Amino acid sequence: MKHGYFDQDAYRDSIIHRLDARAKILAAVGGIVICVSTPATAVGAFAIYAAALALAFAAANLPAAHVAKRLATVLPFALMVAAFAPFLKTGQTSGGYSLGLRAVANATPALVVWNVVAKSMLSAGMIILLTSSTPFPQLLHGLRRLRAPEVAVLLLSFTYRYLFVLVDEFQRLRRAHDARGGRTRRLWGVSSLGHLVAAMFIRTYERAERVYAAMISRGFEGRFAHVPATPWRWADGGFAAAYLGVFFAARMALA
Repeated sequence: MKHGYFDQDAYRDSIIHRLDARAKILAAVGGIVICVSTPATAVGAFAIYAAALALAFAAANLPAAHVAKRLATVLPFALMVAAFAPFLKTGQTSGGYSLGLRAVANATPALVVWNVVAKSMLSAGMIILLTSSTPFPQLLHGLRRLRAPEVAVLLLSFTYRYLFVLVDEFQRLRRAHDARGGRTRRLWGVSSLGHLVAAMFIRTYERAERVYAAMISRGFEGRFAHVPATPWRWADGGFAAAYLGVFFAARMALA
């Protein structure tokens, strides 16, 4: 398995990549909150959000294929709402425009679908920009400096450290299973796949116990050693303020 696919573009050199992780985290979280709180009827505001996001992708020098590929993984989940659109009645209260603060009393099925798809794709785009322009260790360090819950940061750290190990482990189990005549690719292989998942769960549990015992024996006290703090620069604050300023201005003027 190629372990570099997760953040291979996070080590590029661009204006966005050189920004402090805290500025990018604040911009992403603030942009998502503003986007989600925008009424679905404010099409102009969503157009400005998309333009600002596209400009940020261009400044980050991220390949269009990379961005499109990651957005494509989110689109099917957003389009699942379209399957329920025929069951919505026009004029029926069916959700909230602004984080649930204002009900949609005159919603049409098309408007509900547009509301979900537009907001989910834009929000996913902001997360893709954040993760594709920030190496994961820097992202974790930025979360710590923003006083994110230590438990959440530790969980993210362990997930990043051992995700590839567990994927490799499952691939080895599957190759050994297939070499012995097992079937997992068709309907009648569901039972075999269930056995693989059960074996994987047991191995993961045992590995977690070994890793925890090794960490305790090395003096782990619930916190990893932090990298030296980087100073907050004017460019970092300027990016966060400009990015959120565009979103907030569009939200207030067009929504």
